[in-house]
Amino acid sequence: MTDHSGAERTGAVADARAASPAADAPGPAPQYDTIVAGAGIAGLTVAHELAGRGYRVLVLEATDRVGGTAAALELDGLRLDAGAESFAVRGGAVAELLGELGLADDIVDPNPAGAWLQLEDRAVPLPKRTLLGIPSTPLAQDVIDALGWGGALRAYLDRLMPVLRIGKDDALGPLVRRRMGQKVLDRLVAPLAGGVYSADPELLDIAVVAPGLNNGITRTGSLSGGVAFVLEERAAAGAAGADAKPGSAVQGVRGGIHRLVDALAERAREHRAEIRTGVRVAAIAPTDTGWSVETDAGALAASSVVVALPEPEARRLLLPLASTPPVEERAPEALASTPPVEERAMEALASTPPVEERAPEALASRDHTVDPGATVELVTLVLPAGAVSGDPRGTGVLVAADATGIRAKAMTHATAKWPWLREAAAGREIVRLSYGSAGGAAPATEGLDDEAAAALALEDAQAIFGTALPQPVATARVRWQQGQPSSVLGARDRQQQLRDAAAAHDGLVVVGAAVAGTGLAQVVPDARRAALEIRRERFAVRGTPWTDDLEHDSGTDLEADGASATGRRDASAPTDDAARGDA
Repeated sequence: MTDHSGAERTGAVADARAASPAADAPGPAPQYDTIVAGAGIAGLTVAHELAGRGYRVLVLEATDRVGGTAAALELDGLRLDAGAESFAVRGGAVAELLGELGLADDIVDPNPAGAWLQLEDRAVPLPKRTLLGIPSTPLAQDVIDALGWGGALRAYLDRLMPVLRIGKDDALGPLVRRRMGQKVLDRLVAPLAGGVYSADPELLDIAVVAPGLNNGITRTGSLSGGVAFVLEERAAAGAAGADAKPGSAVQGVRGGIHRLVDALAERAREHRAEIRTGVRVAAIAPTDTGWSVETDAGALAASSVVVALPEPEARRLLLPLASTPPVEERAPEALASTPPVEERAMEALASTPPVEERAPEALASRDHTVDPGATVELVTLVLPAGAVSGDPRGTGVLVAADATGIRAKAMTHATAKWPWLREAAAGREIVRLSYGSAGGAAPATEGLDDEAAAALALEDAQAIFGTALPQPVATARVRWQQGQPSSVLGARDRQQQLRDAAAAHDGLVVVGAAVAGTGLAQVVPDARRAALEIRRERFAVRGTPWTDDLEHDSGTDLEADGASATGRRDASAPTDDAARGDA
């Protein structure tokens, strides 16, 4: 693809704007074609897409590192994943991006041993033929092993209860409890569905986490029958087989998912994109020449802005714009009486503390904020060689809700899950325990210093493995503040609200988990569509050199769309339709 000069682009943009009514009003010349707020996977994907086609791109990241939840962790000479360590294979978007970045040969499958379930008194393999833990065959032996005969028979009553003529439930938890009983909810659904989506199963939106289930219930008349129907449809469509082990619909990258972050940032920089860390975006505002972006390092101007931030921060920037009409709709006298955006943004910056300093109750009191979500802490232990023999708990363990003796909600045996890591660890064993649960409850590690948190993690690991373990040779603790889950009831309305706020203004889009949902398989294709939208909306004038491939990429006719084609995508976000057993 040809890299075009900034002079060519700026001239063409000026020509396109000269035909618009707003072009008569004075304004700062855009310093960049696009400014991206946020350097997680979504923001870096947009930067890669645009910079690779010659756009002047600036990425601003408030923290001191890029990658968001896909960042790297250095520990005992190993480079590990600090957060995400796999991706869902559905759709193929992540694998396609990895291929473009030269990492196709490094895509790897996890150990097929699958995950286990930790009960109060024992550990058992997770049942196979399930959807988010809901069994399709309640009297299967692996379900009996997990629930006992009493729990399995109660689940089987689903087949004997009055037929469900029309599947119309919204929330997952109440449906499971009503049809199969509390034990299925506590032992299977809560650890699997709750763990995957970091949300209370009582609030999980069936249409988001299990699309097709209500239709399956309508077709078959029971919950277990509906699960079997969905599994069969997925198998027929070429998804992971109906008998696949939980977690088998994911893949990883040899060396760690963080290599995707490194490759995106490197490729964007190769195409002259700038990536600045430690710079927080305080406010954005439309101008007659594009957008003004106020940061704690000063004001910047761009033709377009991409908001790629966690939901609370995205709402802080976008929802105030809902009361601000686009520049071309404002009367000249209104423009004249409005203080310069730099002055307004500086006031906002001076009066608004960084998000990490704002109390949750202060955030919740504002109309355009949401519940800040759950705090999750990941404690990684590097154990000496010989600490664990084989893979006694498969690739890891999800902890049932009624297993109250263990404080962790999950444990990943990373060296068992990823053969490349076992080789790199040279005999050492690496386990990662997750603390914190849905509903905003503080993790069990809250208030502990790092040494005490590591001791708690070692105690839980010993209980899960059922054996004494030696002291770790190295430990690390990473804390993540997760936004309100995108899979709960009402989340689609919140996502739509953000998309609508951005769609009301030219040259403004929002990407990331705040609107696309959880997981790389959701975030990556949404970010790539957003980059295409910017190319259509701001620069889709036939004959300009950087749009010579736009028709091929978008499948649209620019001549038919016209020089001012906006090409806004459907605002509905893709849904997370497969449990990604992180253990």
